[in-house]
Amino acid sequence: MIFNPVPLAGVYIIEPEIIQDDRGSFYRYYCENEFKQIGHSGHWVQLNHSQTRKQGTIRGMHFQHPPHAEIKMVKCIAGRILDVIIDIRNSSPTFLQWTAVELSSTNHRMLYIPQGFAHGFQTLSDDCELIYHHSDFYVKGSEGGIRWDDPLINITWLLPPTNLSERDKQHPYLSDQFTGIK
Repeated sequence: MIFNPVPLAGVYIIEPEIIQDDRGSFYRYYCENEFKQIGHSGHWVQLNHSQTRKQGTIRGMHFQHPPHAEIKMVKCIAGRILDVIIDIRNSSPTFLQWTAVELSSTNHRMLYIPQGFAHGFQTLSDDCELIYHHSDFYVKGSEGGIRWDDPLINITWLLPPTNLSERDKQHPYLSDQFTGIK
């Protein structure tokens, strides 16, 4: 595996080393020993799978408050998505900065997201499926979210949004949930 850091500390785009022959291909997308290279010492306690039918759909921006903050690793297994994260670590030099990465079933990339990030994505094709690895269990009372269109973040979505859940439409603006943000 190749771990490519992005400008937000602790975030990596993971590119598998694919072995191909006339039968097809093989690659490893997780190895505890290799993940130790980037400081990952936790364990994945929950694996989730999502399916999104319509191109342009936005899901997010979700996170869990401490003590249930989680590390995530996201992999797209069908279709194409724009995976987006926002640094919400108050002490981080990249606080409130965001980055986006295209993940698809053909580029085989994964995104490693440390604790302290809001996460979401937009489907760039119909019929997208994702697998999420989580280092902590989902705890309903610890969930949080940031509006997908928060002007303080100003995410550049690639397509006009076509579908959002009622929950995602109701996430508060950053200025309403973090002190000292205007």
